[in-house]
Amino acid sequence: MTRFITHFESAIDPSVSLPADCEQTMHENRPLWSRYDLEGVRGSMTKSALLERPRDMWRYRELLPIGDEIEPVSLNKSMSPVIECPAFAKQMGMQHVWIKDESQLPTCSFKCRGMSLATTMAKHFGQTRIAMASNGNAGGAMGMYAARAGMQCVCFMPHDTPIVNQTECYFSGAKLFVTNGLIDESGKRIREGHNRGLWFDISTLKEPYRLEGKKTMGLELAEQFNWELPDVILYPTGGGTALIAMWKAFEELREMGFLTSETMPRMYAVQSDGCQPMVTAFEAGERFAKRHENAHTIASGMRVPAALGDFMVLDTVRASGGAAISVEETRLIEWQKKVSSAEGIIICPEAATCIGGLEKLIEQDQVALDERVVIFNTAAGQKYFGKGDPLDVPSIDLSQPTDWDTFEQDYLLD
Repeated sequence: MTRFITHFESAIDPSVSLPADCEQTMHENRPLWSRYDLEGVRGSMTKSALLERPRDMWRYRELLPIGDEIEPVSLNKSMSPVIECPAFAKQMGMQHVWIKDESQLPTCSFKCRGMSLATTMAKHFGQTRIAMASNGNAGGAMGMYAARAGMQCVCFMPHDTPIVNQTECYFSGAKLFVTNGLIDESGKRIREGHNRGLWFDISTLKEPYRLEGKKTMGLELAEQFNWELPDVILYPTGGGTALIAMWKAFEELREMGFLTSETMPRMYAVQSDGCQPMVTAFEAGERFAKRHENAHTIASGMRVPAALGDFMVLDTVRASGGAAISVEETRLIEWQKKVSSAEGIIICPEAATCIGGLEKLIEQDQVALDERVVIFNTAAGQKYFGKGDPLDVPSIDLSQPTDWDTFEQDYLLD
């Protein structure tokens, strides 16, 4: 097998083409698309060939910027499962809802997809130190894959990043620094270090490889649905790379003739109303989003007040017939518990926004009850425990006898 990537294309100016055989970052401070010889890919990556391959992200390597001569930096990631959720669907009045559970991947989040490919390409091109700013899961994933690759990495994390994520990053051997700003402000400092030659910046969309790694989410989903895509996809959106990447995967599969579905999914970018720059821009009919001031949300991965790929996210949801929607920050824990208690899947607060988003779309008649809906759980909910307000649960005073006569009535009957 040869490499099927032909060039990189500027996302802001499609007339600009950059070579694929050397390391790339951005064009005019905007992201790049990876472009492929899809006719060649179709001849090599056939559906029958896929049946014989290991069930990991590298089964799609013809649609990744990697050839046989490049050894992947891998933690043996398998496909994340697509779990049908009949009890939750019934609660919503729907027939078919699935959760694609990215929490079952190495580092317990979808971030391992992009980091695996980004570290692979950085190592291939001779980089010895990589860096990024992170609100949580990406920093830990970078640390683990950098350790696997034998590379040094540097991470700037906002001070209120969940302690589990900080610890994960620290244990990986990363050079961890805590900042007193948000992720976009921290990212500016990382870029200054990149420009001084201290490290290679692999922050969101500041190089083209992480996006391609996350594209495997869409490739997997299509294959798991036997190449017939669902009607609706809800995705929790911070920087938006995964949503962009999945749509790119679907377009490439459609051009290759792989898809059996007649229509493409409607893509919904869901945000908390504590940080909703994409929603504000979408509702105003704008292509570029203004910074969301005083951003706050317990869904730390979505606390991105200004995203480099804002126009790519907004272009995607509009092209799909979907939308960018926001939900109430104050109800995220309620929605987490709703799914966890119905299906036994402890979803992260980011995924909880999609539960609220689905409620909203049903109420507004934008999603029909017989449509096939997929929600992405982007990380393990357990990684967010241990910080925040105490749970609203009853307490037991062990210095006093328990009144068992009223216990069931008081506490056990809904």
